[in-house]
Amino acid sequence: METVLPPALEAKLAHTVAQLQRIAAEHAPAVFANSLGAEDMVLTDLIARHGIAIDIFSLDTGRLPAETYDLMQRTAEAYPAVPVKVYFPRAESVEAYVNVQGINAFYQSIEARKECCRIRKLEPLARALTGRQAWVTGLRREQSTTRTDMQEQEWDAGNGLQKFNPLLEWTEREVWDYIKAYAVPYNALHDRHYPSIGCAPCTRAIAVGEDVRAGRWWWENPENKECGLHAKVSMLPPR
Repeated sequence: METVLPPALEAKLAHTVAQLQRIAAEHAPAVFANSLGAEDMVLTDLIARHGIAIDIFSLDTGRLPAETYDLMQRTAEAYPAVPVKVYFPRAESVEAYVNVQGINAFYQSIEARKECCRIRKLEPLARALTGRQAWVTGLRREQSTTRTDMQEQEWDAGNGLQKFNPLLEWTEREVWDYIKAYAVPYNALHDRHYPSIGCAPCTRAIAVGEDVRAGRWWWENPENKECGLHAKVSMLPPR
């Protein structure tokens, strides 16, 4: 039976697929950073469903929830044609951080938290992006106050490549409409009021009416709550 989506979502879907195809054609080799959130599962399904030549990777920080590892396995089984390469932090860096600052030092200061994110996320990300011309994310504008001025295509000055956010204008409802329509696998924590999922110690469920990212680093001010993967970038590519 043919899947029927709301007209507005159909239009956004067509635009997103066309954008992914253009990225693959004009910015090869491109790679998709899959955090295994709901948005990223939509992009995984689109890349697999349409046979788009964009590689996929994920970062295993070593402190992910069990439900995320379960989804990682289910994703591999559901999309065998598009394997997700997993990058890990360097063991010696994690050991030094834990032995000097403590296993949960990220609760003590923003600086300690950002250093943990640098070791567990930013350094592996840099390795994952090496040799690439572009990377794709599942960021949406309405997710956070830090993402309201993002563009669908940006120049990532920190990593020296193009960055694309093809779901930028999708709403949360549209993401879930797509997931339900196409039976896309997703993290079980979403059903327990975790709209945004990161490392287990730094993620909690949210209450009704809270911001969708209120459960991430909830002890910090909302305007600063990014790990650094999506730091402010220059909007203009180099000439």
